[in-house]
Amino acid sequence: MSTRLWTVDEARAYLPRLRGLLAIIRQAAQAMAAAQTNGHATAGGAPEPDPGAKDVPEGLDAAGALAELEEQGVILRDPVRGLVDFPARHPSGRMVLLCWLAGEQDVAWWHLPEDGFAGRRPLPLPPEL
Repeated sequence: MSTRLWTVDEARAYLPRLRGLLAIIRQAAQAMAAAQTNGHATAGGAPEPDPGAKDVPEGLDAAGALAELEEQGVILRDPVRGLVDFPARHPSGRMVLLCWLAGEQDVAWWHLPEDGFAGRRPLPLPPEL
C-alpha cells in the first residue's frame, strides 16, 4: 500500500472532518487512561475540547475513526493531545510532514520525519531543504 501524500491545501480542507474524528478518538483514549488507573488519575488530564470539532460523525466509534485516519494516510502521533502528521513531499522531492495539534486553528507547521514535533517549523515550506 502506498502512502498518500497531502498538499497543504488538502490537509487544511480535511481539518473539519479530522476534528470530528479526533473528538471521538480523544474521548476513547481518555476513557482508557482513566480505566487503567481505576478512575483515580488520568494520563495528562482531560483533553481540552476542540472548538472546531463541529463535524463529529454520528454512529462512528473510535475504531472506525482510527480506520479512516489510516485509510487517509493521516498519522496519529498522540491520541490524547490530538497530534497528527500529514505526509507530504517538498518540491525538492524530500518527504516532509505537515503537523497539526488539536486546538490549532490551521495546519501551520511542518517538520522533517527525523526531527519530530520538536523540529516543527512554520509554513510555508522553504524553497530548499
